[in-house]
This record gives sequence, C-alpha cells and structure tokens, in this order.
Amino acid sequence: MTVSIGNTVPAFSAAATGGPFDSSQHPGKKLVLYFYPKDNTPGCTTESAGFRDVHAQFVKASAVVLGISRDSLKSHEGFKAKLELPFELISDPDEALCELFGVMKMKNMYGKQVRGIERSTFVIGADGTLLREWRGVKVPNHVQEVLAFIESL
Repeated sequence: MTVSIGNTVPAFSAAATGGPFDSSQHPGKKLVLYFYPKDNTPGCTTESAGFRDVHAQFVKASAVVLGISRDSLKSHEGFKAKLELPFELISDPDEALCELFGVMKMKNMYGKQVRGIERSTFVIGADGTLLREWRGVKVPNHVQEVLAFIESL
C-alpha cells in the first residue's frame, strides 16, 4: 500500500536520531518528510543544509521536519552532527517508510541499474492527511518551494 494525496497517512514509528519517532506524538503539527538517498553525499548534504538553514521558519509554521534514508542511526548521528541539523533523521533500513511512500526506484548509477531512494518530499497535514508530494526532486530551490507551501496552509 502506498499513500496518496488526500488520504490519511497511517501513524508510524521509526528509529531516529534523538530516540524513537512516533508520528502520533505530534498533534496539531504538519510533518515534512524528505527522503534522500544517502548521508554525506553532495546532493543530500546540500538538501539537508537547506532545510537546516530555514528550519526556524518551518517551526514557526507548526511543521516538524524529518530527513529519512536507509542509512544506519550511527551514520545519521554523524551526518546530523557534522551539518548541525536542528531536526531528527529517521533510519529506515528495512524500507518500511520507503515502501509506504513509494520512493524506491531503479536508478542508473555509472551505467549500472541500482535500486535506491528517489529524492522525494511529502507534507502531511495536522489531521494526518497527505497534502502534497514532490518526487524526483532537484535540490536547487526545493526547500524554498516546500517552505512556501507550508506557509500557505
């Protein structure tokens, strides 16, 4: 089952930096979930730093930002510390959240087909409804687009 716009996203919990994350523990908040391929890679570093740099504006708009990849918690802890990220990173090694949001794709890497996360961002409303999704994200200007959407709600 994959979530779709206008439908309720089932409550989920996952291992995260700072302790287990439970989506039901954030009543009245919007959730911004950005899925990215890998810690410490150029695009993922730029995207994460972008969310970091405007994090206060997301907080002001009652939004919780979360980065999600298949990396281990240990990798996430290092990535978070290195970039001084003010939000948590979710570790999804079994791809449960990746499957729920349908972000696993076959991609070309150096001429070989590899299965990986398609850079994607999802906004879940305070009522648990999926409001917006961006798939196949290009990093430049993406964070500003997500922030503008959140601020328009």
